[in-house]
Amino acid sequence: MKKLLWSLTVFGVILILPVNGVLEFDKMERLPDFNGTNVYQTENNVYSRAKPTMVELTFVKNPVERSAVCLDGSPSGYHFHPGSGSGAKNWIVQFEGGGWCGTIEDCVNMKKTSHGSSKYMEKQIPFTGILSDKAAENPDFYNWNKVKVRSCDGGSLMGDNENKDAKLQFRGKRIWTAVMVDLMTFNGLREAKQALLSGCSTGGLAAILYCDNFKWYYPKGKVKCLSDAGLFLDATDVAGDRPLRNLYRDLIQLQSVTTQLSNECLKRLNPTSIRESLTPKSADPNGSWSDCRLNIAKCNASQIKFLQGFRTHMVNLINGFTKPSKNGVFINSCFTHCQTENQDTWYSKNSPAVKNKVGNIIFFLGKR
Repeated sequence: MKKLLWSLTVFGVILILPVNGVLEFDKMERLPDFNGTNVYQTENNVYSRAKPTMVELTFVKNPVERSAVCLDGSPSGYHFHPGSGSGAKNWIVQFEGGGWCGTIEDCVNMKKTSHGSSKYMEKQIPFTGILSDKAAENPDFYNWNKVKVRSCDGGSLMGDNENKDAKLQFRGKRIWTAVMVDLMTFNGLREAKQALLSGCSTGGLAAILYCDNFKWYYPKGKVKCLSDAGLFLDATDVAGDRPLRNLYRDLIQLQSVTTQLSNECLKRLNPTSIRESLTPKSADPNGSWSDCRLNIAKCNASQIKFLQGFRTHMVNLINGFTKPSKNGVFINSCFTHCQTENQDTWYSKNSPAVKNKVGNIIFFLGKR
């Protein structure tokens, strides 16, 4: 990976709950849903509430002819909100999270949801957090052009394959290309002076995997990539196993992901080394980790030791990742899985701040 990646990576124990056999990390209804309704006016400590801007779903042009379709063959899409003023030439392209599917059965289940079919997608979604167009909510990027690319392929937009018998389309790569071409042709992305590619969870992984490709579109422009909760460690679980390796091996084969990956990366790592979970139910059949998974204050000494070992493993890996001067990582003890999209965790009255330097950190890191 070239020296382009700014990774806002949320580390901690990510609890994995299979839903209908599909691995989903982004079910925000399991968490408090702030829905971006809180607006905090910092001047004179006056706080008010306002509704978020709702942004329409746009389908890519000629999706069938371009094979830029979801798992079920329905059109893929994105949400676009134009920038203004000083931000008119600046862009944020955000990948939605949505989980992965690694088997035919799992993908058939997923295509019955909004993460596998645009038939189930909301026609409008709120733009909050880093996508908000309100200066009080998002002072660094409020007037930028903003895009949210919907996740409906089950593979971090990396596949290019199909299964005719199951009527499944794995066209993540083509979705990405179609969205980029449409935005550059019809919405002015071609004229971008600054561009930030970001994503949450499985979308955060997509932001990492597509970082170099995104830069290719702007050889002379300033480009950064931000992965929110998208850097997944290859760690053993509480039973000493790596239970999700089979899932990613199957996903890579099913969706023909290997052909889309960087040859430079493939020389260094096996493509299945994407993500692991520490405490899946399969590794804890007796439920000895149940209380600890829900409340870290209830973890016993041996469990804390195990978690500290995971922390050490993570820090050691990150040290190598941050050696290039243009790479950076912000690590915190997170309350939610994904922080950039939620207003309360991105910028609010009670959220911690990095000395009001988020925008500067992202775009001037390593500029020495």
